[in-house]
Amino acid sequence: MARTPSVMVPLGFKAPKFELLDVVSNTVLKSENLFGKKATMIMFICNHCPFVKYVNKQIVEIANTYDSLGISFIAISSNDIVNYPEDSPEKMKKVASIENYSFPYLYDESQDVAKAYDAACTPDFFVFNSNEELVYRGQLDDSRPGNDIPISGKDIINVFECILSSKPITINQKPSIGCNIKWKS
Repeated sequence: MARTPSVMVPLGFKAPKFELLDVVSNTVLKSENLFGKKATMIMFICNHCPFVKYVNKQIVEIANTYDSLGISFIAISSNDIVNYPEDSPEKMKKVASIENYSFPYLYDESQDVAKAYDAACTPDFFVFNSNEELVYRGQLDDSRPGNDIPISGKDIINVFECILSSKPITINQKPSIGCNIKWKS
């Protein structure tokens, strides 16, 4: 299992716009229609990565809790499906159903969106404020497959609680660790 850290892009980075296929609804969705009133979490994930499989239930639980509070969630898969067919749109739709994703699961076929966000791994988390400015990037929490730390989502939850209570985000932002995005050759 490769252990690739996320790139810690500068805070304040403005969210790049995109239009991507939502594999569940089979429609193209525009980012400007997906961003939340208070904040938005963009997650670069995929089907086959053991790090993503490890946190899937926790991200669904967090999304179910915070979506109604004005925080939107967007999942994007940017992997090369020629070499990783388990990440194809058809299989993405199945995973979204099995995991009960309450958020769009978008397919970045060109990989342009992953490049625009400087995404490096799966999972890779980016939280933007209501002005679409980056306020957090990095890990869900300190748990990783095999390290015996329970999954809590505490880092992301702390960020959301700060946003909702209009407090500064003071958490030590640590890179996420996961499988590298499978770039096309």
